[in-house]
Amino acid sequence: MTVSKRRRGLTVASALLGGVLVLSACSGGDDSSSSGGGGDTSQAKADEAAAKKSSQAEIKITPKDGTDNASINNSAAVTVSKGTLTDVTMTTTDGTKVAGELSADKTSWKPDTQLERSTTYKVAAEAKDTDGLVAHENASFTTVSPANSFIGNFTPEDGSTVGVGMPVSINFDKAISNKAAVQKGITVSSSSGQEVVGHWFNANRIDFRPEDYWKENSTVTLKLALDGVEGASGVYGVQQKTVTFKIGRNQVSYVDAKTKQMKITHNGTTIKTIPISAGSPENKTYEGVMVMSEKFKETRMNGATVGFTDDDGKGEYDIKDVPHAIRLTNSGTFVHGNYWGAKSVFGNVNTSHGCVGLSDTKGANDTGTAGYWFYTNSIVGDVVVVSNTGDKTVAPDNGLNGWNLNWADWKAGSAV
Repeated sequence: MTVSKRRRGLTVASALLGGVLVLSACSGGDDSSSSGGGGDTSQAKADEAAAKKSSQAEIKITPKDGTDNASINNSAAVTVSKGTLTDVTMTTTDGTKVAGELSADKTSWKPDTQLERSTTYKVAAEAKDTDGLVAHENASFTTVSPANSFIGNFTPEDGSTVGVGMPVSINFDKAISNKAAVQKGITVSSSSGQEVVGHWFNANRIDFRPEDYWKENSTVTLKLALDGVEGASGVYGVQQKTVTFKIGRNQVSYVDAKTKQMKITHNGTTIKTIPISAGSPENKTYEGVMVMSEKFKETRMNGATVGFTDDDGKGEYDIKDVPHAIRLTNSGTFVHGNYWGAKSVFGNVNTSHGCVGLSDTKGANDTGTAGYWFYTNSIVGDVVVVSNTGDKTVAPDNGLNGWNLNWADWKAGSAV
């Protein structure tokens, strides 16, 4: 009897254990049966969750989180797929909000203004899909620093009217080693259809001009698309800008140091002749084509700043109120009024330290002087051609004087 009881106990335990094992292995089947068949299964729920996840709004923030040296112009943006944006907040680390614009279809957002350099920005975005499910995304990035970016200072100014000799001159605040990449980001065109080519004078300066002077009354457009362009290793452009300027009438003046006369022409026709005094035999005036780069009703001229000093190191001259001065070179060549010299020298004797002098009066207010007439009838970008001085031709990069290079030599200085 004892043995029999033991066997019955083993039999019951085995049956119970078998029952547990059956229940564990078939729990899903039993759930289905209890719901009447054809109901939700674990796999169905998983598929439903996956479908909901795939249809949920997907937000993308650029630049990506953690980016350094981000563009200050075009890089910042928020976009969404499979939904619409409901909120975008962009702030600096100190909490200053950046205004932005949401697209009409609410699928993209961008800042309204250019960002600041060397600034960290935080972006928080929210979106909803068609089922009302909410998605969130956050990112932080830092814009390019001044040390890792370059800017080109250009002339002439936007909206200005200049003479036919005015080149587009761009001086970069960092040395450019990737000249081709930078030049490809600059476009200069004219309404006249003239071919315009860039010429690098050095690692910081590129000028653009056509083969011949600009056509009078044309419009020139400068486009800078330098944002994100790597100008040198780890140094990127930040400018995205379009500039237009007008070309005025065709005025070219011809200075002859031998006859000591200056002829002013419009489209090749002489409209006025003015007696001048050019550089003395000891201090000859440069020859060549020169472009007016600045105008001053009055300015100071100190010989010490251009190497004309006496034994004590003081300037051989220091005139604080030179009237009607027009700059032709960076090294100090001007066409200017002269009130201190004898009136008889103009048209007769070359006496200057290298400038072209015109008869004038002190105070720059006498409208009847040659200095006043030439000043008021000239604009930046007008051309002055100097000859018969006995000196060398002015260097093409001494001022805006690239016209002293022939077209083949000019094009040889292009990087593209």
